[in-house]
Amino acid sequence: MSVKVDVLKQVTALPGMSTQNLKKMWKDLFNTDPPPYNKQFLVKRLAYRLQELAYGGLTETSEKRLQSLADGENQTIGTPTKRTTGNHPIPGTRLLREWKGVEHCVTTLADGFEHQGQHFRSLSAVARAITGTRWNGRVFFGVRKQGDKL
Repeated sequence: MSVKVDVLKQVTALPGMSTQNLKKMWKDLFNTDPPPYNKQFLVKRLAYRLQELAYGGLTETSEKRLQSLADGENQTIGTPTKRTTGNHPIPGTRLLREWKGVEHCVTTLADGFEHQGQHFRSLSAVARAITGTRWNGRVFFGVRKQGDKL
């Protein structure tokens, strides 16, 4: 517990320190000369370094992944990525919404949604068909992400 308090005290003291003292601290923590950047940069980087030394840095897996990205490996620029379906309601789920006195029922399918016998690719498209205006479908139907509070 005292390590956390000590680190917190050191981090909160950084903004009040002079640039000269911050540069001296940089030499002590990094074993290199400080970069020629402004005080704000030094404060942020030193705060990170203090926490890194106290609590540990990136995992080896994360470091390897970052290095491979920096080396240009595994580049997916221009390659479309599939969106995760973690927030998509389970197929078969029925969503009910009353709009202007009419109750609308939407059924979730594996590849979209069904409303009044029509297939839609998104909830937003269903909401637009119902209201005639653009809506965020998740907001319109009150669908929350997993873990959201009520």
